[in-house]
Amino acid sequence: MVSIRFLGHASFAIEGEGLKAIVDPFLSGSGVAPVDASSFNDRNYIFVTHGHGDHIGDTVDIAKASGATVIATVEVCHYLAAKGAKCHPMQVGGVYRFPFGKVKMTPAWHGSGITEGDQMICGGMPGGFLLEVEGKKIYHAGDTGLTMEMKLLEEETVDVALLPIGGNFTMDIDDAVRAVKLIRPRIVVPMHYDTFDVIKADPVEFAAKASEAAEVRVLDVGETMEL
Repeated sequence: MVSIRFLGHASFAIEGEGLKAIVDPFLSGSGVAPVDASSFNDRNYIFVTHGHGDHIGDTVDIAKASGATVIATVEVCHYLAAKGAKCHPMQVGGVYRFPFGKVKMTPAWHGSGITEGDQMICGGMPGGFLLEVEGKKIYHAGDTGLTMEMKLLEEETVDVALLPIGGNFTMDIDDAVRAVKLIRPRIVVPMHYDTFDVIKADPVEFAAKASEAAEVRVLDVGETMEL
């Protein structure tokens, strides 16, 4: 059985056979996470979609404590490896078969600069991840605007799509609904909303608008769904 736990913002804990992962572990600074980083010292993989601080989050601390492998772009991996994290670099469009299943890094329209002090370090291209575990396909879009590349995911028969709806930095509700119609997942879960004032959005409104195209599950922070 595959489980997906919403940890707030764009962070999810995903577990399946051979997989104990956390995606974009923005926990200690989010103000909404139900647990702290030390709760994930049992992870074996950490997925980081891009270099922004609200997605790298507690990656280094979790990676050091757990020995987990970080999966991210070459540029983000270079940055994290210098801080002591074990990494497996990928790039957008790349596919790799891990012991638990297949991972494809998908396109995202966003930025990926890494802020350190007054410096902005190149984080390469942003992305998303299509994970396959126990025969289930989970698409985490990362931070992205609406893009026609999402239409290609329809052929993947996605079981669960995790999509941002907060607007300003990513798709808003209406564009996220359009994304659902392009991807045609079995289930869609909204994310990346309400953490900051500038990304306030109503997931109930999203559910009402997207429900004709997919089953919508609005997860409370800390809630787990199973496949």
